[in-house]
Amino acid sequence: MERPAWAPRSIDISVPSVSRIYDHYLGGSHNFEVDREAARKAMEFLPGLPKISQANRAFMRRAVRYAADEGVTQFLDIGSGIPTFGNVHEVAQALSPGARVVYVDHDPVAVAHSEAVLAGNADADVVAADLRKPQEILNSPQVAQLIDLDRPVALLLVAVLHFVEDADDPFAAVAELTAALAPGSLLLLTHASYEGIPLPPERAGGAVDVYKDIRNPLIMRSRDEIARFFEGYDMVEPGLVPMPHWRPDTAPEDEDPWALSGFAGVGRTA
Repeated sequence: MERPAWAPRSIDISVPSVSRIYDHYLGGSHNFEVDREAARKAMEFLPGLPKISQANRAFMRRAVRYAADEGVTQFLDIGSGIPTFGNVHEVAQALSPGARVVYVDHDPVAVAHSEAVLAGNADADVVAADLRKPQEILNSPQVAQLIDLDRPVALLLVAVLHFVEDADDPFAAVAELTAALAPGSLLLLTHASYEGIPLPPERAGGAVDVYKDIRNPLIMRSRDEIARFFEGYDMVEPGLVPMPHWRPDTAPEDEDPWALSGFAGVGRTA
């Protein structure tokens, strides 16, 4: 298999990656045949995966605009993936020049791309770290340099928590991150769920099995379970809702039914 110039030497390009599969759903070009094959298999069960991915990105942009409008100028995006058009720093810095953004991902391809995209941007950087180890993120030199934890921060956990198994206690990881944030900080979150998917769960479960096969289990949680991530936060209106219903730019009823799969919400620390 030909290794493109953008692929770090250290990665095994014969193994699918969640962030590259997501890049493929979004129409990106930074993925390999092994990723596209896994994406095709998952889409046999959930043909709406590209729509769900687009709804995630659209929510992220609206929520970043909301944070900027609220005067938050620091953004910590964990599980940020491969940069695509309309990323956090582009949205935030267009609204608040000088807004500071730190991306965090454990996928070397995502990190390498982020470094390339952010070259020359003094107010944005990337950390190679894992959501399951919050202290590694919080104590990283990039966070120390760009993020003032004594001022409000927008913490983004968009389409990432559903890749953390209960055994790894994602609730504790989020609580640890929350504890480090100043009052007035925001949590911007989306999460996959069987609720809202326009198919029976057993059919959608086939896609979950594809992720299990590539050793990146996709954990579908209920709305009530997802709401637990917001402990310690006051929910911003309209609360925890299907992604297109969170402060929409266009009528949610015009959305593709697949976009209503999963939940999105924003919380504010007291």
